Amino acid sequence: MRLSNREVTGFADIVGILNRCDTVRLGINGGEFPYVVPVSFGFEADGGRIAIYFHGAKEGLKHELLEKDRRVCVEADVFHRYAVNEEKRILTAEYESVIGFGTAETVSGKEAEKGLALICAHAGFENFSCGSEKALLATRVYKIELRSFTGKRRFV
Repeated sequence: MRLSNREVTGFADIVGILNRCDTVRLGINGGEFPYVVPVSFGFEADGGRIAIYFHGAKEGLKHELLEKDRRVCVEADVFHRYAVNEEKRILTAEYESVIGFGTAETVSGKEAEKGLALICAHAGFENFSCGSEKALLATRVYKIELRSFTGKRRFV
């Protein structure tokens, strides 16, 4: 990281940033061009590891690309505000972000139910039943065990 004073190294701090994010962006190898798609997500964090869950239709470009190459980059961020330093005439953003790398694997059964429950909980619907049989039949659930991740923040 170019500016080490902005690096977030504490695991609890990185998890805190993810808790404040409502969307992650998946970077997928798309052939001629990269493909980036925003997705709702849920996650588990324990013992220094992070697993991200997301879902989608059983067909479409995201699914087709993940069938070819499951390696992904995950980006999550929280924009807080623009800040101006009048003295230096500098405009900057205050933000927090996490970037991680891993492999997206399709999960099923109890693991898929758990993934959907984590997605609903992260969206603020802890008691909503998202893992119904109907939902599981229409949805593909993915899990990404992040192999590596970094955090970054800037506050003026």
